[in-house]
Amino acid sequence: MHGVLLLDKPLGWSSNDILQKVKWLLRAEKAGHTGTLDPLASGVLPLCFGAATKFSQLQLEADKSYAAVLCLGVKTSTADAEGEVIETRPVAVSPEDVARVAVQFTGLISQVPPMHSALKKDGKALYEYARAGIEIEREARQVKIYKLNMALALTDKGQTAIELEVTCSKGTYIRTLGEDIGEALGCGAHLSALRRVATGGFTAAQCVTLADLEAMTEGQRLACLLPVASLLPDHTVVMLDDENAARFSNGLPRRGTWPDAAQVAVYAKNGQVLLGTAQVVAGELIPGRLLSPIDIEQMNPVI
Repeated sequence: MHGVLLLDKPLGWSSNDILQKVKWLLRAEKAGHTGTLDPLASGVLPLCFGAATKFSQLQLEADKSYAAVLCLGVKTSTADAEGEVIETRPVAVSPEDVARVAVQFTGLISQVPPMHSALKKDGKALYEYARAGIEIEREARQVKIYKLNMALALTDKGQTAIELEVTCSKGTYIRTLGEDIGEALGCGAHLSALRRVATGGFTAAQCVTLADLEAMTEGQRLACLLPVASLLPDHTVVMLDDENAARFSNGLPRRGTWPDAAQVAVYAKNGQVLLGTAQVVAGELIPGRLLSPIDIEQMNPVI
């Protein structure tokens, strides 16, 4: 089985737990997700199966978009609704304050990764240290916020909140962004809701829910899979004849008149057969991630 399933991850599931559930539903042998979503978060989670796992890193590095609710005046230990309340402050925030802070957090910004994250230190995830009550020093890093829309609102409990729409670079922690926005507004804050609405060109409108997937027949589930090449939409396409395709698949660079390109999708059989990825430097096609002969045969049984 080779392809990509766009799942609308439900609340309350870890990314790995939902991957294992879908892997079982599809009777898949090899599977991987493309970056974690917290149990608190819902939304777009591309799941890769078979040969698609070779290109899952591309989705890890892709820009992402989120919709979130930021509850003002309350800080928690995890910067979201799962943590314990550690501080409360009065809220006196105007629309002008919100507009000012939105500008402050748009563009290149510096973030300190949260302790409750999957980042590793000496082989252990930071959240493991956090659960043990150990604080690890983390270096700030730059991320980019391409779009940040903020509007004052009220939660269903009547608390003052901000509704966020964020488009950002890889590695951006929305929980940290929300907490930093709360500090800039002088009242503190935590995320009370988070939904990923897009990642790497995939949107929530394209996704299937777990409930729908469970209700389908096996054939209907398989029909939900997108082709492996759907992970390579922005790659420059290079076509190879049979002789050069065979050599390329063996890891040998090829010479040609192609312009330089950092991301290339290489095909054979007039574009019908994906061989893998590459880069072109000074007319040389340099292999990157290659599909195995078995993968290629299984993906193209009638060619």
